[in-house]
Amino acid sequence: MSTILITGATSGLGRYIAFELVRSGHVVLAHGRDPGRTERLVEELRTEGKAYGHVADLSSLARVRELGARVAEAHPRLDVLVNNAGMGTGGRGAGREVSADGHELRLAVNYLAPVALTRALLPTLRANAPARIVNVGSAGQEPVAFDDPELTRGYSGVSAYRRSKFALAAYTFSLAEELEGSGVAVNVLHPATYMDTAMVREGGISPWNTVADGAPGVLALATRDLGSGRYFDGTRAARAHEGTYDPEIRERLAAVTEQLLTA
Repeated sequence: MSTILITGATSGLGRYIAFELVRSGHVVLAHGRDPGRTERLVEELRTEGKAYGHVADLSSLARVRELGARVAEAHPRLDVLVNNAGMGTGGRGAGREVSADGHELRLAVNYLAPVALTRALLPTLRANAPARIVNVGSAGQEPVAFDDPELTRGYSGVSAYRRSKFALAAYTFSLAEELEGSGVAVNVLHPATYMDTAMVREGGISPWNTVADGAPGVLALATRDLGSGRYFDGTRAARAHEGTYDPEIRERLAAVTEQLLTA
């Protein structure tokens, strides 16, 4: 059985897959932002199997890197990383927000945090190959504007969210190429459309699906060999936004990402 880290495990899709995985005999490392909620979740998970909690605010790159270091030290047998935590489009009329590091908040949590956490844990995952990285993305993707990657002009929560998910998909494909032959697979998926989560309700949207509808795709990528560098719509292989496959766009994104991670 695998040792699996799930970010954003205290609610929604993350919580559901945490229980599915622990019931299947996997060791679940449940990440949450709130210490109390994370502790309560781990107590519940431990009635079903082996689970451990890790607390970190993913809007701070320093806290993300600390999380990676703690997990690597405490769980050297880590096999799977599920980058599930994320922020939605925000409420109607919500303005632009920034992270602890001054980055546009949705870009920080949905994109920069998974990149930083993945980098921190890659040595551990490589050492435990075959290993897997699952990036929970979205069908809602919009190309990043490289002249204004942090949306300082004409801010829209919908655009901020979609651009962060475009970046996550493009990064997934670049990382898959980098990791070819390493035994570490990395894929990205759109779990389901408008699941019944706080993120969706906050956006004023009536849910179309349950988190149970979104779980099979994540569970499959976390537990089965389905290749690497692929995009899935649920459990079905699909195509991400065409721009995410463009080598020039991915090269420009990588340069911008380095600047943002070191700023």
